[in-house]
Amino acid sequence: MYVKIFMLNLKHRKDRWDQVLRTFSEQEIAVKIVEAVGGKARNTSQLKALCIDVLLGSRDAYSSRPTRGEIGCFLSHSYMWKEVANRELEKTLVTEDSVCFENQFKRKLMKLMGDIQQAQPDWELIYIGRKRMRVQEPEKAVPSVMNLVEADYSCWTLGYAVSFQGTQKLIGAEPFSKMLPVGEFLPVMYNKHPVRKYMEYYESSDLEAFSAEPLLVYLTPYTGQPGYLSDTETSTIWDKEALSADRDRTHSWKSHQHGKIHGDALNEDALPSQSPLNAPSSRDEL
Repeated sequence: MYVKIFMLNLKHRKDRWDQVLRTFSEQEIAVKIVEAVGGKARNTSQLKALCIDVLLGSRDAYSSRPTRGEIGCFLSHSYMWKEVANRELEKTLVTEDSVCFENQFKRKLMKLMGDIQQAQPDWELIYIGRKRMRVQEPEKAVPSVMNLVEADYSCWTLGYAVSFQGTQKLIGAEPFSKMLPVGEFLPVMYNKHPVRKYMEYYESSDLEAFSAEPLLVYLTPYTGQPGYLSDTETSTIWDKEALSADRDRTHSWKSHQHGKIHGDALNEDALPSQSPLNAPSSRDEL
């Protein structure tokens, strides 16, 4: 089954560009590299010209105010949604350049998407890489498709499949004038965000969202590990060019909310005992 694949890459991150090309070549995957929008490339006047305004009271994972990098990240993904919609692409995979792939990623992805095509559940977005935030109880498995669950509140946009209809819903929400970090916007759109006041600003929150289980891409290096560098977090506040983001992971609301997934919260119902997606494997770094 054909899936168009796009990779978002910041122009100044040539190191990731080289890794991307090498890894995709090794796996014989055709990919289109798309230049992402850097937050530092837009000043306040340019952002205002795009009619961008951050939702009052919104906050990201580790700061009380969104950063320019997060605005740039949202713009990068939204431009991808518009391209998918304009070209009427039925199925598209979008990944960021800071991920590592599970071993045999291509085979596992195509098997999952093939099973979905055969079962035909109504889907508009499928995470293949994310940070699961609700860790107290398991997510609901999709009975007709192994290795697929209904997505609960999740962060990050490391990788996801999106349908043509899904992009229409995301664009139709007109998020620029009430912008959240894109990782927060998606759960609002599928009605799983814990901050209910965000829902008041969006007329529709019926995006059909799922997640691969286990995931197929992961962040590398992982948040907090040696060598970790975020292009979205290490930037200035969106509407104040001289003010750096006030990152404090120790006291952030999400650091307190998020913990290790409890043993009884594992998505075991989506994992057959001999599932090829569940087999232990190494990861191919991007």
